[in-house]
Amino acid sequence: MYLKTIYNLELKNGSARTGDIAKILNITPGSVTNTLEVLEGKGLVAREPYKGVNLTDQGRKLALSVFRRHRLAERLLVDLLHIDWAESHQEACRLEHSVSDQVANSIEKMLDNPKTCPHGNPIPDQSGSIAHLKADTLSNLDNGEHAVVCMIPDESTELLHYLSTLGMLPGAKISIEEKAPFKGPMLVKIGDNSYPISLDVASGIFVTKEK
Repeated sequence: MYLKTIYNLELKNGSARTGDIAKILNITPGSVTNTLEVLEGKGLVAREPYKGVNLTDQGRKLALSVFRRHRLAERLLVDLLHIDWAESHQEACRLEHSVSDQVANSIEKMLDNPKTCPHGNPIPDQSGSIAHLKADTLSNLDNGEHAVVCMIPDESTELLHYLSTLGMLPGAKISIEEKAPFKGPMLVKIGDNSYPISLDVASGIFVTKEK
């Protein structure tokens, strides 16, 4: 969970900070610091004072291996077992540690080699390579811009339920009606409806701009 969390925070912010890790994993900052010391000793993360934590090459390889099993498990749950889109992440967390590489490869083949999980995040291939989508965060869009939702790295059940009620799913077309100054909320139109979305939530939703 630590490596996956750090990976997603790198994607969002460039690095991971102790407080952000603690908030996401719902544990104390002191516990995070202790675990990071262990991970650093194993060569999985590198810490730099006042700048945060980043994965090493070894840590990133391990994280991508877990992501592969997790995201294929999500596809299995949603596509074949019809588990709710917003619930699939938690169920996959329970499965990812018991799915071997051989089983993951079989799931991939059975599902006709899916490229992304149900939340739009790319699935690493068997060699550990992962596609890098040319995407921007929703929070970086300006008034009047149009985009398509492509991936949601933060797969917390509460957030996914919330986004599902808005129709903020991968493939959804959106437009920015208003972006309040001083880190205020954004008014985003999805279909015929408009919704205010905080910059914090918007910074974790990746989109591709439409011309």
